[in-house]
Amino acid sequence: MAQTPMLEITALEKRFGTVEVLRSIDLKVGRGELVFVIGPSGSGKSTMLRCCNRLEEPTSGSIFIDGRNIVNCPAAELNRLRLQTGMVFQGFHLYPHMSVVRNVMLAQIKALKRDKVTARTRAMDMLDRVGLAHKADAMPSELSGGQQQRVAIARALALNPKVMLFDEPTSALDPELVGSVLKVMKDLRAEGMTMLVVSHEMAFAREAADRVVFMDGGVVVEQGPPEAIFGNPQHDRTRAFLSRVSHHAGAE
Repeated sequence: MAQTPMLEITALEKRFGTVEVLRSIDLKVGRGELVFVIGPSGSGKSTMLRCCNRLEEPTSGSIFIDGRNIVNCPAAELNRLRLQTGMVFQGFHLYPHMSVVRNVMLAQIKALKRDKVTARTRAMDMLDRVGLAHKADAMPSELSGGQQQRVAIARALALNPKVMLFDEPTSALDPELVGSVLKVMKDLRAEGMTMLVVSHEMAFAREAADRVVFMDGGVVVEQGPPEAIFGNPQHDRTRAFLSRVSHHAGAE
């Protein structure tokens, strides 16, 4: 029997008033798969991602995390299921008045009820994993943007998520700092973490993604392996988007 996907979105719809932002989205992310979502601004990519842990309420449809539907589930179960999805945003959302290690400890203590010693041990392990154990006692303001984003990743990982959601994780970073964040994501993939990534980092998608999904106008236009999407896109909308992106990248 085929394995249950780690994340499965079926017939997902999202409307804000009369505006349809997502229309009948179906998407599966297998265990250990890195799926990249690309598309123009306003195509619904981030809204879809935020529906995956109910930061945004779906209008209709189902979202399964490891076989459990997080839509229409009781509040207590939702909180538990939410902890299984680590979310990394464009902004880092670190607490400025807390040291790096305390930022990574806090959710563990509050959400998982870990004691401080256990939480600190786990925090240090995760900071080590993103190459920042030596910054444990620094304040967020003393770190570069790339370092702050890696702390945010460590914080999400400390909760033992089954799937990681990345929403434009590098778009707020200076170009020379992007590589350090992408390296962490590559390492996570090598370790078998399931990841759904919304990003404009096309070179990274081409190199590291198992599958690329192109969204436009609130629908999935096409999806496939990176070499198919980048090398031989089937839809005019995909071709137009990729030629705009490559033209823009070439102009920089």
